Amino acid sequence: MKRALLICMSILAACLVRAAEETATPDKNKPGPEQPTIELKNKSVYTMQNDSRNPFWPIGWKPTGKVSNSSAEHAGGEVGPSAFSVTTITLDAGAHFAIINGKTMVEGQQFGLQMGTQTYQITVKRIEDGRVVLGRRDQEIVVPLRRK
Repeated sequence: MKRALLICMSILAACLVRAAEETATPDKNKPGPEQPTIELKNKSVYTMQNDSRNPFWPIGWKPTGKVSNSSAEHAGGEVGPSAFSVTTITLDAGAHFAIINGKTMVEGQQFGLQMGTQTYQITVKRIEDGRVVLGRRDQEIVVPLRRK
C-alpha cells in the first residue's frame, strides 16, 4: 500500500514539474497574446546653430580656448587675449611660472591652442608681474592676470 502511494505521488510530482516547465518556456509556435506595437508620430530633433549658446552651459559662462599638446599649426585667423585665462603667476629667482588655461607654463614653452577646428602654435615669450606675453608667428599677445 505504501509502495502504491509512493508511485502515485511520484507520478503526480512529475506531472506538476512538467506543467511548470511548459508555462515557464512557452512554445513559440503556439499563438499567444499579441504585444502592442508603439507607433511614433513625431520624432523630436534638436539642431544647434553655429552661433548659438550651448543649452548645457551655466548661465553667463563663456568658453575659452583649449590648450592642446599637438604641434600642428594652421594659418589664418587672429588669436586675441580673450582666448587665454592666466590665473596664477609665480616669479622665482631662477624661473617664472604661469598657469595659462589651467596648464602650468614656463618662459620659452610652446603649446597648441585649439579654437574650433584650428590649432594655433603659441610660445610663452615672457612672464612678468601681472601679465604674460605670448607669441604667435610675428604677433605678440599680452594677457593680463585674471584677478577676482
